[in-house]
This record gives sequence, structure tokens and C-alpha cells, in this order.
Amino acid sequence: MAYTLGSATEGQTRSVAPQHCATRVELSVIATSLLDRDVTSKSDPFCVLFHEVDGNWVELGRTETAVNNLNPVFGVKFQVDYHFEEIQKLRFAMFDEDKCATQLYEHDFLGEFICTLGVIVSNKKLHRPLILANGKPAGKGSITITAQELSDNRIITLTLIGRKLDKKDFFGKSDPYLEFHKQGEDGKWMLVHRTEVIKNTLDPAWRPFTVPLISLCNGDVDRNIKVEFDCINPKKQKKKKNYKNSGVIIVKLCKITRDYTFLDYILGGCQLMFTVGIDFTASNGNPREPSSLHYINPLGSNEYLAAILAVGQIIQDYDTDKMFPALGFGAQLPPDWKVSHEFAINFNPTNPFCSGVEGIAQAYSACLPHIRFYGPTNFSPIISHVARFAAQALQQEKAAQYFTLLIITDGVISDMDETRHAIVQASKLPMSIIIIGVGNADFAAMEFLDGDASVLRSNTGEEAVRDIVQFVPFRDFRNAPKETLAKSVLAELPQQVTQYFKQRNLPPINPAPE
Repeated sequence: MAYTLGSATEGQTRSVAPQHCATRVELSVIATSLLDRDVTSKSDPFCVLFHEVDGNWVELGRTETAVNNLNPVFGVKFQVDYHFEEIQKLRFAMFDEDKCATQLYEHDFLGEFICTLGVIVSNKKLHRPLILANGKPAGKGSITITAQELSDNRIITLTLIGRKLDKKDFFGKSDPYLEFHKQGEDGKWMLVHRTEVIKNTLDPAWRPFTVPLISLCNGDVDRNIKVEFDCINPKKQKKKKNYKNSGVIIVKLCKITRDYTFLDYILGGCQLMFTVGIDFTASNGNPREPSSLHYINPLGSNEYLAAILAVGQIIQDYDTDKMFPALGFGAQLPPDWKVSHEFAINFNPTNPFCSGVEGIAQAYSACLPHIRFYGPTNFSPIISHVARFAAQALQQEKAAQYFTLLIITDGVISDMDETRHAIVQASKLPMSIIIIGVGNADFAAMEFLDGDASVLRSNTGEEAVRDIVQFVPFRDFRNAPKETLAKSVLAELPQQVTQYFKQRNLPPINPAPE
């Protein structure tokens, strides 16, 4: 890396080194108690990794063969691109090598394990039994998969000042700035960072700045770099015998820290707590009639169920017990038929939890015949309900839990002022809100809550400390592949999680070693 001092009149626009944005995960595999398929010796196992593409298994890679070993620790690792907002199905298959085989199926099958990448990273170290093709256990065989993020997320913070710099301007003092360059593989220098210009001074104090370490020195702290702190003017050096320098640059602070990523928090043990809120107001229509948004068609689906499954099937991988509260609002409940804006759809107020996303779908379908759709459409009770649990998690002062509330609704909010206030308060908590609008109503109010165009304010004028609401209308995705909806509504969630914990200066519970 080279450091140069310039004047503002000399500055040229140059390209800044690109940032690394892809997230790659390394998977390590260990197997124990594998089946012994060889007669005169033990099995010679190897592991093959497949990922699902359009319903087909496509091979990603293979480990080496562990000769004569039923408890292999494979040295070859698998590298996979990680996308939070997608269901990434993986299949780990064990085979006993047959040196005469030319096709994979000709090797003896020792068992397999199928899961999503989300399940692996949320557990960090996953231990599971191997299963044969007939669904039975592969003896006592098991597999252990360990995940590690490969990206370098270290950052360097620098604070620099200059003293007694050369006077460059004719009518006044210099307007100094700094440029930091690193040398590329082709030997050319690339601009990494340029400080602000400080006008008319020979003793500048630049603002502290932070850059990724991978941008500054390719992440290699032992890499040879060239840093010149004395500012040498070659012309003055030739003319003056006693010339020392044209000023000095002083480093007041140089600190290397980690800029924790979403995967750092998940691998560190953070759980995503998922809650569903379902709109049962009368504007949805009679669920027994095909015109109703709650009508379950002969295929067993409707827009409410499609939204629950699209989002829930991804988020459920990040909660180990997979028990999710499912709440309803805007309906009259038996036996007294009073209106409720916060009720358990399994009718168990002390235990509103459903087992997995399929459990939510079953409870939803089961409750429809037993309630009366009514109104109004009030969001604030359910938002405040989840916020109470998020507030309890906040008191732990640990990056242990982050709450996600999915609200599915068909219409205009009746309690807008109360909802705005509830969202502004929730923005201070480990919590995000996803709103999916079903049907063809006017969703302008939902766009307002989203906060992408402007900062959301409560009715008293208090601003949300961060944007925690993501809204999408389901109608935009009716004719799109089912995974497109999840990608859209979950795209902002990883950033919201990391933003919250960074604002609170909370590191992962169990950060990966440096």
C-alpha cells in the first residue's frame, strides 16, 4: 500500500477497489460407525454433496476416500454460496469406494442425510443419523457437519493528522487530503480510500475512517506494504542541504476489529423467533365461499397459506425448537362471541405455539369454521404482543434472540396512529415486521409503514430509530415462482438483524475465533 499527500486541485476521480459481497460457507464433514461393506477389510468411504435444483439433485463436490476407515474425518471441505432468503436443500451421501466403478451408483451406498443449509448454519455443528434409501437407519452410522463463514469481515479504523505540511496554494495555505492505494496483482496501484479535503491549513486533522481490511491489504496483515509518514518534496530536497521533510503525517489511532455479519450472529447462536398474525376481518369474505380470501381451494391452499409457507419454511430453520406462536385478529370468538384483536388460533391462550410451519397451517385451517369474521383491522395489539417478548430478550444484553412478526392482511388499517406508535417503539427492540397484503385492496398505508421512502414517525412525532417494516402485496407474485415472494420479503431481514445488534454494541454470543 502506498500513501500520498495531495492538494484538492490535483485530485482526480478514480475507481475505488470493489467490495466483496458474496457470502460463502465452508462445510466440514465427519462420519462415525459407518456400515462395513467390505469382506476382508473395512469400508473405504467418501462423501458426495448434492444440492437441489428444480427438483433434481446436482453434485457439488466429493471428499477424498478414507481407506479402511469406518469413522472418517474428511480433509476436503465443501464450499457453498449462502443465501438466507432461499431454501437451499443439501444431500450428503456416503459411499464405499469400488475401484472398478465408473459411475457413482456402482459404489456401495452407506447412507445419507438431507437438510437445508439454513439448518446447518443455525446449529453451527449438526450431528444426525444416516438414512438408507428405504428410509431405515444405516446401522449406527451418523454424520457431523460443521459450518464456517469464509468471508473476511475485519475492518481497520484510522485517525490521522498532519503537521507543518508544505504550502501549495499561491494565495493561501494548502487544502490537503490523503489517498490510500494498494498494489494489485498486475503491479498497478488502486485507490482504496480518499479522505475529505480540509481547506486552508497546514495542520489538518482528518475525520476517522473505516475500510475493510480485505480492501486495504487483501486481508493479509503480514503483507508487505509501503507507508511513508514523512512527506518528502524532491525539489526542495535537492535545493536545501538541511532539508528534512515537508511535514509529517501522524497516526493517532489504528484499530482492527470485526464487522460482524448476519452469519456471525447465526453461527454464534442467535435464534430467529417467528410469529404469525392473521387477519380474520369480515372484508375477507365468508371462508366457505370461493370468493373469500380465506377460502381453501381444492388444492388445499389460498393466499394466506401460501404467504405463511413461503416465509415460514425459510425462517423455521433458524429456531431450534420450531415452536411458533400463531395469532389472529379481527374475529368474534366462541363462546361469548366477543371481538378479539389478539387470540391464539389454536384456541389455547396459555400455549399459542404451533409445531413448525405445517402446524401453523393446520391450526389456521382448523380454526376457520369456529370463528366469525368481524373487525376492525387493528395491528397494534399483535405488534405490542411480540414487542413484549422482544423487550424481555433486550434485557439479557446478548445477541441471543431476534423476533420476526409476519402479518398477513387484506385491507386498510383501522388503528393507524396506534400502529405507528407501536412500530416506532418496536424499532428500539430486536424485532422486525413483515406485512404481506392479500387481495386487491389499496395498500397505500402499508407502503407508508414500510419506511423506505421516509422515516416513519409516531403520531407524537417520534422517529423510528431504524426501518423494521417490509411490505409486499401478494398480487405482485401470483404468477411468479413460489420462492420469489420469500426472496422479496426476507431480503432486508439479515441487514436489520445485524444493524440492531451493532447499534447495541452486542457481539455474537459465541464468535468464531480470529
